[in-house]
Formats: sequence, C-alpha cells, structure tokens
Amino acid sequence: MAAYQICVRCGHRWPVSWQPRQWCPGCRGLLLSPDDTAAPVPPGRRNFRWVARPPQARSGQDGPRPRRRPAGPAPRYHEVPRWGLADPRPAGEPSTPSREETLADLAPTLLAGTAVVFGLAAVAEAVRYGLLLYNRTRLVDPLALAASDALVWATQLCGPAVALAAGVAATLRLIRVRRRLFAARGAADPRGRISLLLGCLVPGVNLAMPGVFLTEITGPDDPRLRRAVRTWWVLWALGGVLFVVNVLWRQRDTLQAQADGVLLAAVTAALAAAVAVAALHVVRLFDDEDLRGRPRRLPRRTVATGPKYEPIAPIEPVGARTDEAVAS
Repeated sequence: MAAYQICVRCGHRWPVSWQPRQWCPGCRGLLLSPDDTAAPVPPGRRNFRWVARPPQARSGQDGPRPRRRPAGPAPRYHEVPRWGLADPRPAGEPSTPSREETLADLAPTLLAGTAVVFGLAAVAEAVRYGLLLYNRTRLVDPLALAASDALVWATQLCGPAVALAAGVAATLRLIRVRRRLFAARGAADPRGRISLLLGCLVPGVNLAMPGVFLTEITGPDDPRLRRAVRTWWVLWALGGVLFVVNVLWRQRDTLQAQADGVLLAAVTAALAAAVAVAALHVVRLFDDEDLRGRPRRLPRRTVATGPKYEPIAPIEPVGARTDEAVAS
C-alpha cells in the first residue's frame, strides 16, 4: 500500500487505487487527501493531526467537567533526582542486626557460660582444699597438684572475662527490655541510656542500681517475676560483699588463713554461679520463658466443689429400711 486516505469520522485507512475519493465508503465521512507511506512528510505539511479528547467528548455525553486540583508548592530536592535500580528495601524485610543487638541476644548464653565457669571454679577450689587436708598427713602426687593448679588458674582467668561480657550483654538487654515495656505502656523510658550503663557497670554502684532498674519494670500482675528479681538482687549484693571479704581475707599470711581463703573462694565461686543462674532466670521471665528457654506455661488452679447431687445413694443397713417401712 503506497498511498492511503484517512477518514475524519471513523479513522479508517482506505488505499488509493487510481483516483482519490472524497467520501468514506464505510461511514460516509470526509476523506483526507492521500498520504504516501513511502515518502516521509514533515509535520508542517501533514493534512491531519492527532487530537486528544476526554471520554465524555468521544461518547457524545455532556457532563460537568472535573475540577482541577490546585497546584501545590514546587518540589524541592536536596540532591539531583536520579533513575536507577537501587530500589528501597521493603518494610517487611528484616534488617541486619547491629553489634549491640547481637550482643544483647547473647546475654542468656553468656550467663549460662558464666554459671558453668564459676561452678567449675567452685569445684576446683573444693578439690584444692581437699588436697590441703590430704597433705596434712600424706604427700600429694605432683600430677594431681599440677592438674588442680591448672584448673584453678584457668577458671580464675576465664571467670572474670566471661562474667564481664555477660554483664555488658545483660545491661544492653535490660535497656532493650525497658524500651519495649515502656513503649507498650505508651510512654518513653525515663532513664537515659548513659545512666543505665553507668548504674549497671560501675563497681559499687552496680550492687544497688540494677535491682532498682528491674523493679521499675516489674508489674504487680506477675508476682513470680518480682520474687525472681528480689532473689537475684539479694544474691547479687551478697556476692559483692563476699567478694570484698575474700579479697581482704587473702591479705593474711598464716597457713590456716590461706587454707580458709581457699574454702572461702570456693563458697564465693559457688555463689557467683548461683547469681548467674538467677540472672538467667530473670532474663527468661522477661521473655515469658522458663529457665531452659521454653515457652512458660502458667499454672491454672480451680476450686474443686462437690457434686450438686449424690450419684450413688448412701448405703443403709437392711434393718434400718425395715424399721422405716414399719413406721410409715
């Protein structure tokens, strides 16, 4: 098809055979002058133009024109807008946790490790005290003495390091739990992040302030959680006092004082393991879990009452039934 004519009414294209037409054979509309598809025509010399009409105008229906919305302020950008493939991340996709969140999530593991290390330290100190008692009358095997010394030194070096890491992780977890609970109440945490860190990590101050921080977020609806917090607080304060006594006791030079210092160190390590277990219990209760990390099941108790009627009639002697029949 070299040339064609366009109908102004139906838009149909009619090929030109030997002579141009004037009227459309289909709708009797006016045909435009022939247009050659092989020869490009500049826009200024075209005999037609495209006109955009609204749907109401095309269908011939008259109606109210939609009002134009008032133009808002001109958009301003802090940088030049760009097109690219860097699409924003969907809101539902989880983001990568930060180092602080990762360390806070490790608090239960570190507390359990602290309990294990201090439990081994208590065993090591108890074994050393047993060797001292055995050495009063007999000689100790050098191999047993070397194993005891290695176990004592290993637990004394690893215990404080693991306990410090567990304390930092538990503090970060406390900050997150306080934010979550206060947000659930529709309020913000009244204590700042720095005050929480200083109150939980500064020696001496951390014997009192962590218990205060925990008591502020324990409600009256969960007495088990309040008892767990108070139990941990008492053990924590007692452990701090016992640690100071242990340090002062080691300043004595007598053999009996040194032997008693070994026994005191065993008691201190056992108490430290109990403090770690109590702290782990508190952390689990805030997550509504038991000590082993399983979902906590609250016990349900109901008042048992007797049936409204006796399903089995009481047993009566035969003679009593006969007497009642005679009397009636």
